[in-house]
Amino acid sequence: MQMTANRSRKAALAATAATLAILASDPALAQDSSTGEETEAASTEDTLVVIGTRRTDRTITDSASPVDVISAAELQNQPAANMLDQVRNVVPSFFVGQNSISDASTFVRAPSLRGLPADQVLVMLNGKRLNRSALVQVYNGGDTGLSFGSQGADLSSIPSISIKNLQVLRDGATAQYGSDAIAGVLNYEFRGDAGIELQARYGQFFDGGANANGKSYQLAGYFGFKVGDRGFISISGEYNDDGQTSRGATRPIAVTFAAENPSLAATIPHYPLPAQIWGNSPGTNYKAVLNSRFDLGDNAQLYFFGNVAHAKADQSFNYRGSLVGTRPYTTVSGGTVNLGGNGIFQGVFYGTPCPTGSATCLAGGYVQDGNTWLASSLYPGGFTPRFVGVTDQAIGVLGVKGDSGKLHWDLSFSLARNSLDLSMYNSISPTYGRLSQTSFEFGKLIQKETTVTFDGTYDFGDEASPWVLSFGAEYRREAYTQTAGDVQSYGAGPYAIPRPLYTQTAPGVYALVGTSTNCSAVGAVCTRSFGPGASGYAGTSPAYAGTNSDQSYGVYLGLEGDLSERLSVGVAGRFEHYNSSGDAVVGKANALFKVSDELSLRATVGTGYHAPSPGQNNTQILTTNFIAGNAVQTGTFPVTSAVAQYFGAVPLKAEKSVNFGAGFVWQPSNALTLTVDAYSIKVTDRIFISQNYTVTAADIIAQPALAGVGAGGVVQYFTNALDVRTQGIDVVGTYRTELGQGKLNLTLAYNHNRNKVTDFTVGTIGASQVVDAENLAPKHRLNLSANWTVGPLSIGITEHFYGSWRAESDYPGQLFGSKWTTDLDISYTFEDHFTLSLGASNLFNTYPDRIANSPSNPVFTLTNSTADGQIYPRNGGPFGFNGGFWYVRGKVKF
Repeated sequence: MQMTANRSRKAALAATAATLAILASDPALAQDSSTGEETEAASTEDTLVVIGTRRTDRTITDSASPVDVISAAELQNQPAANMLDQVRNVVPSFFVGQNSISDASTFVRAPSLRGLPADQVLVMLNGKRLNRSALVQVYNGGDTGLSFGSQGADLSSIPSISIKNLQVLRDGATAQYGSDAIAGVLNYEFRGDAGIELQARYGQFFDGGANANGKSYQLAGYFGFKVGDRGFISISGEYNDDGQTSRGATRPIAVTFAAENPSLAATIPHYPLPAQIWGNSPGTNYKAVLNSRFDLGDNAQLYFFGNVAHAKADQSFNYRGSLVGTRPYTTVSGGTVNLGGNGIFQGVFYGTPCPTGSATCLAGGYVQDGNTWLASSLYPGGFTPRFVGVTDQAIGVLGVKGDSGKLHWDLSFSLARNSLDLSMYNSISPTYGRLSQTSFEFGKLIQKETTVTFDGTYDFGDEASPWVLSFGAEYRREAYTQTAGDVQSYGAGPYAIPRPLYTQTAPGVYALVGTSTNCSAVGAVCTRSFGPGASGYAGTSPAYAGTNSDQSYGVYLGLEGDLSERLSVGVAGRFEHYNSSGDAVVGKANALFKVSDELSLRATVGTGYHAPSPGQNNTQILTTNFIAGNAVQTGTFPVTSAVAQYFGAVPLKAEKSVNFGAGFVWQPSNALTLTVDAYSIKVTDRIFISQNYTVTAADIIAQPALAGVGAGGVVQYFTNALDVRTQGIDVVGTYRTELGQGKLNLTLAYNHNRNKVTDFTVGTIGASQVVDAENLAPKHRLNLSANWTVGPLSIGITEHFYGSWRAESDYPGQLFGSKWTTDLDISYTFEDHFTLSLGASNLFNTYPDRIANSPSNPVFTLTNSTADGQIYPRNGGPFGFNGGFWYVRGKVKF
């Protein structure tokens, strides 16, 4: 019945939207007869673009490179608290996963633009480079499949209330802005208007119940004032408190444990919720921006802006069940699979070591007596580690700019620091047995950047044929630091290797249990043993702690102008040197030809590069990944380490790209604009992470550092063993008209994107990695929006379409189907200053396809989920698996 109701509501809403569109196309309603063309004053098509060009007279419709201008209202009206989700909702080629249980990648989610990774997208604040996050994305599977191995900026540090607009350059721009701008550029312009604005929002998801419906609170404020007539200062901030969601089932073994031990059922983690939580992690964050500018006489200005942010999130890890032994479980296809509790609970820890100097009880052995310890005495119902991430971001930019006639210049200096502090509680370091801690500090990851930039332009020519010569230089230093964690977070205790057991046959006399002191021999009886480090994650050891840095400098030169009244052209070239990866020379050329006053053709061609960061060159981490549903101890080692080189690693080099773009701009009236742009981006030597190499006992003997990974664990490292070609088309259309007594704005944004791995090194890159790189993001994305404003009332509706997609590393062979979701926002403004909004995201509560039963991911009849409780794909797909979200928002603005 619910499904039928949803279909009916959706059909009705779709019909309403179609009616609005049809009415809007009627010439009698589309324009006032006296004026001919009525337009909205605040059209983004008239906004001057500041990226992709050094000219100061370019707008969306006469830019040679495709640029989207997203208004502050579009971002603020998104119910999501995270800038990543806000941009995903409005830019079809932008993708970011939900990342439910994905280690540190849950705290710093890596986005993708046009299917390319986060560090091939340059992010700027007021035209200045935003620093990288401290996290290098090493988590396996669909959570990071498009940005696997990347180290990009963290957009979640930016409060939407501080934004004047977001300009998205959908074009390669390395020649203009330096390393990273292969897929495009996101530039956030901060507000500088005078006034006060306060916002408050409350919302929650439709499903989940009181403890898992993701209650969300947001408070935001903006205060801007003029400093006489010579400058301004603005301060803006935002606070968010977001509750957890849960969209999985409890594990089958947790159900069995509760049935067999009803008196202990309440000791199962999160009871009565699932033992492990597939959903959003609860967390709080605040973020703030200061923006200022002051005149220094008539021809120069001093400016400063800065961004600080702090976030803390508490993530559920995977449940370690205390069920002893295994039990048979039936799958939905009728098969049977045996599942059991975690190995930590499958036996006793013997605690009496052999006496010193005993002739019959050898050193290192244990006595098989009553001095034992059970992990279940600490965690009767098992345990689910809780992983905590605290991120801190700070950047400050100080600069001075001015002009001397036709010469314009800008000199700036920036300092930035981003850190990620990782810890865990409700866990154990099993090699320490009863002496284990239950909470662990894993150490900090710290990224520091210093940038000095000089940009200049010189205007020449005349009004009929203006030309701009641009030039500049940049110096940048990056430093990446890993600090050491608690000893037990990475160390090996007494139970790190198996030890022979003895029984006492007489005072001071012992007999060997089993047939050999060699624990690998047939018939040997030994203590249990485990891999070192905390269960689920391992801290940084002193051997890999420290700081690594890289320095670069670059210079560029560009020329833009009008060859004729109809033809504008631009060229740019850049030389850059990195200490770690050498020199790079790149260039770009573009052109815009006005066929008529209504139609323009445009095209670009360019080369680009991305230099490996110190983090990519030096990251070392040990974690438990879940690959195709199986827990696997995974070690990521620097390419310079003996371990990585043992498995074939070679030094990293810079990624290189070639970009082509062509399209047209059609504007038959001030009310209608349509842009269509096709593109092709080829990236060679893409920085990625290798396939997994399984560690054997022989490998550990050859490389003792592999003991932390353990036999049966896997090793991976960074590599350039991948070439990718990305091709696609972007369509953006807007139409403004009148409907009844109000104004109607219609927008369309469509992206078709196809990634193709054109070459890869067999044996270094795995087949499932190739499938993910090509198919993780939908190849088709469409946004259709209608906004009707009449007096103080505004009604907005958006239809989102997401094409089919795959996550081969997690769900081999499954194709997740296409989906539509609907957003609705109704706002009413009182007394010109007070606005109340009510709305919903994913109004009809759409979910991605459920995980299909398969040999690699069997679905069990007991819980109708996989063995670890998954129902929906873990990365959330292109729009998440939380379902619908409703909200109410109040705004006061003076």
